[in-house]
Amino acid sequence: MEETIVSLKLLIDTENQRVLYAEAGKDFIDFLFHILVLPAGSYIPLLKKHEMVGSFHNIFESVENLSSSYLKPYVNKETILNPKVHIYDGTAGSVPRLLPNIESSISTKFYRCSNNYNLNCCKYVAYDFSSICPSCRLVMSSEVSFVDLPSAMNMESSSEGGYVKGLVSYMVMDDLEVKPMSIVSGTTTLLNRFNVKEIGALEEKVVDLGMDERVKLLKASQQSKTVLTDVFLPRMEVETGSEMAT
Repeated sequence: MEETIVSLKLLIDTENQRVLYAEAGKDFIDFLFHILVLPAGSYIPLLKKHEMVGSFHNIFESVENLSSSYLKPYVNKETILNPKVHIYDGTAGSVPRLLPNIESSISTKFYRCSNNYNLNCCKYVAYDFSSICPSCRLVMSSEVSFVDLPSAMNMESSSEGGYVKGLVSYMVMDDLEVKPMSIVSGTTTLLNRFNVKEIGALEEKVVDLGMDERVKLLKASQQSKTVLTDVFLPRMEVETGSEMAT
């Protein structure tokens, strides 16, 4: 799956060296919301051990180092360490590749075992056709269909996929609070809201998010209340320094 290009327009308070907010489109908001549905095991490998807060990485390493002889016969260690993200969003599109090495898919297929004589088996369905039925222990390889909403009730679904509509722009605050973008009612309101003393200190900057920046955002979202400032201002200082050197 190709990498999705994501851009943001940052409003920067150059006097206080902070990002006030970002103007973002659907693609970036989908990325932020996508983080919420990721199993911890899918993104922990993206974060370096010394950068992590807490003990999640220790759990991950424990599973890595544990001999398979201690696991149940039907447990695949890879499904714990590298879980596949299954998402259903009512569309035929796929979730864009927003983070490296994380496999995401729109799931519209489910599987059950082929045992039609045990009523208990009817209770179980799975995403993965290699799963084992908890009741009869057969492989759940028989495909069943997901019944979608009637088309008349699902008119707003489209091929763009994701989580939010692309009809409007969104405001993303420095702490990643998201809201629909509204027209600022006046310069005074803007200055008072962010306690900006001088409007001349405000600067707009468009930035592109590669995989590296997205991983940094993922990490900073778990550690900081000034995520956009922490991720983008240091990079801009480096770019400015490079331009001056040339």
